[in-house]
Amino acid sequence: MEYIIRAESSIDFSRAEKAPISTYKWTEGYAPEAYAELIYVVGRGFALRMTCYESDPKAVYTKFDEPVYKDSCLEFFVSFKNDSPKYMNFEMNANGAFLAAVRTDRANKTSINMLAPLPKVKATKGDGFWQVETFLSNDFIGKTFGKFCFTRGESFKGNFYKCGDETEIPHFGMWSPVETETPDFHRPEFFGTLTIEA
Repeated sequence: MEYIIRAESSIDFSRAEKAPISTYKWTEGYAPEAYAELIYVVGRGFALRMTCYESDPKAVYTKFDEPVYKDSCLEFFVSFKNDSPKYMNFEMNANGAFLAAVRTDRANKTSINMLAPLPKVKATKGDGFWQVETFLSNDFIGKTFGKFCFTRGESFKGNFYKCGDETEIPHFGMWSPVETETPDFHRPEFFGTLTIEA
């Protein structure tokens, strides 16, 4: 799968393509509509907005590095450097609390708190939906992946997820399908391609 990232001079999601988080596996009975939007602000970094249509999302956790995946959660996993085994998981709930680390797999991780100032997450709750926004600057990406510069036409790998491990109905949704028998988002071999528009 491929997602085209719009390149803009400022944060403007009006032309951003929506990446539907529409493949739900491993459980049945709940599959909320959700999608992600990603733009590249030229020379500055990547702005991410994720939206889910739920009227009352579970949101227990309020602090950085708490297990927000147990709540209703929207997640962005990304490997900004194709020749590196590292990827980042960035997981957010409707309170704007988030969990993030740089990893090579589920077990081997470094908290981003050890590497760079933390990004901020803005959470919005509306009538029947909730939304989170964050910005991953080139400087932040450079500190975590050793890569500062991105060009038009360039591609890297990533995935967008919706989950709720300890919600009333546990659910696991994804943009690029993960072909495992049990729930496991930490599988970069199933990431899709993210390409900055030429």
